[in-house]
Amino acid sequence: MVTKTVHGILPNKEEATLYTLKIGQYEAQVSSYGATWVKMVAPDKHGTPGNVVLGFDDVDSYLNNTAFYGATVGRFANRIDKGTFKINGVAYHIPCNEKGINALHGGTIGFDKRNWTALTTEADGAPGVHFSLYSPDGEMGFPGHMRAYVDYVLKPSGKLEITFIATCDKKCPINLTNHAYFNLNGKGDILSHQLQLDCDRYVPVNNKTLIPSGEIKQVRHTPFDFTEMKEIGKEIAKTEGGYDHCMVITDTSDSLRRCAKVWDPVSGRTMEVFTTMPGVQFYSGNFLEGKDIGREGHAYNKHGGFCLETEHFPNAMNHPNFPNCIQEPGEQYKHKTVFKFGVE
Repeated sequence: MVTKTVHGILPNKEEATLYTLKIGQYEAQVSSYGATWVKMVAPDKHGTPGNVVLGFDDVDSYLNNTAFYGATVGRFANRIDKGTFKINGVAYHIPCNEKGINALHGGTIGFDKRNWTALTTEADGAPGVHFSLYSPDGEMGFPGHMRAYVDYVLKPSGKLEITFIATCDKKCPINLTNHAYFNLNGKGDILSHQLQLDCDRYVPVNNKTLIPSGEIKQVRHTPFDFTEMKEIGKEIAKTEGGYDHCMVITDTSDSLRRCAKVWDPVSGRTMEVFTTMPGVQFYSGNFLEGKDIGREGHAYNKHGGFCLETEHFPNAMNHPNFPNCIQEPGEQYKHKTVFKFGVE
């Protein structure tokens, strides 16, 4: 079942719409503003439903924060060093919206700050929403006229499937992902959550700029080794600020395969993540400061949620040894990510 309500009125007087997808014990809410994943309700080990995605009830709260809660981010998710890259010798400059040194998640007005067009869908009893967006040539400095599409489909088995599709009429880096923050207990911090990553390598970064060095290192004997389940907080103090790193998926195929599993020992909830992308950005909510007040009055404090953003590597267009992120004119960019919720 899909229902829709008004999520709020945007500064340009457009109406943002909130879509609720419901099937069985599961419920997902997504907003046309930023094609944003607003809410995810899943049962705990006692069968009690609860929300596991950090977010807000009103659209104004999404307008006034910089943490990208649940948003679809693009054209290029993650960081671009100094907002600059070249294609065929031509330099492109993206506005630096992170401390004036990096272009983060598409620049000052990324896809998270656009109101997407939406159509509701339902196939085989699975409710969904199809979002679409047009980005003109030169928007935020990126080349080419681009059309982007994001589909959310909720399955009765507790899976939320997200499919990203884009085309552009010029060579352009494209990297779309969802920036949901999760807390499987629904409150407190996530440091006691147990995490396992199907990732045998990671992308080191400069600790001041968080820009990749260009190296790809083995996780073994480092705090980034989550090849076996362990608490997120167990070695976080050794990371000089927390986790905000691209983890390299061990299976290098472009098939849909698992990259992560999370278990919360308090609620018993689990979440598995499957993707067709080469990397997943593991972020431990290091920059949440308690200023954003979410549902039921919860302040989103440091480590109040974690992100698993399936993606191309950060700054990939400036590192030839990273998997290619440049789409050819007319070539279809497509990838799929599945979040599967359960209990143990």
